[in-house]
Amino acid sequence: MRLKKAFTLIELLVVIAIIAILAAIIFPVMAKAKEAAFRSGDLANMNTLRSALQLYRIDQGGYPPALLGYVTTYTPGGTDVIPAGKTRGFLSPKRIDSITTFQPAYNRFKDIEVTTAVWPNKDIRTLGEAPIVDTDGDGKITNADDNRLEARQAFESLDGPVCAGNVPCANQPSQLQFYKMSGYDVSLNDKVIPNRFELRYTLFFTTFALVGVSGQLGSALDDPRQLGYADPPETTPITWNGYFRDYNAGVLSKGKRDIVLFLGGAAKPYASNLVVDQAWRIMP
Repeated sequence: MRLKKAFTLIELLVVIAIIAILAAIIFPVMAKAKEAAFRSGDLANMNTLRSALQLYRIDQGGYPPALLGYVTTYTPGGTDVIPAGKTRGFLSPKRIDSITTFQPAYNRFKDIEVTTAVWPNKDIRTLGEAPIVDTDGDGKITNADDNRLEARQAFESLDGPVCAGNVPCANQPSQLQFYKMSGYDVSLNDKVIPNRFELRYTLFFTTFALVGVSGQLGSALDDPRQLGYADPPETTPITWNGYFRDYNAGVLSKGKRDIVLFLGGAAKPYASNLVVDQAWRIMP
């Protein structure tokens, strides 16, 4: 009687162990390669947005209030949202032909999902914290330059962003609706409780109102690094991408995981903890 050749149990276990070891080596490499491709794509898209903004400014004399545009519906005041790709925005489709340019790789929201937004780092910054603009005109930059609620940073209240005299502002970005997929206009911060969408692009991050002038924003003492002013410097931030941030047991990594786009140059990696702490006040 001839014996049939077969694998022994030990041989099978050895093969399984080898496959497991190879998988443990290959999968992280593949994951890193995938993320690197995502980052490259997002960097390219952010630079495309910058080029489109410059073309828009040449045509219109200023920058648009939003990148993709605000939510539109088929009927006024209705809930039947027109898909983002079917609307005519400020940059799309005239200057940007693909709607995916506005969507970071890790942003998985559909083009009909909508949201409002709050100001970034509203729970972190307090009055008197490192002002960098001489708001009182004394020729010095001190904590006294931060004694106005509307200076240096817009703050959020239960009723919306706060303007002069602790009165809620009307018609501010956080009360407008954005497409969730537009990750460079607004971005999900899922590391705070409750989760919220935060502004990433707006003409004014401050609500510096002229004293005694109702409903008018802007001042010579305000931070000039904002797109709403006539000639913002090249250090003005346009938007940033925080979808690549690393957290370890809920603690944010200090690595250069964010991508920040400035007016005067290409998008580049930036330390995530600095972007979280400083938001639009980040410097190149």
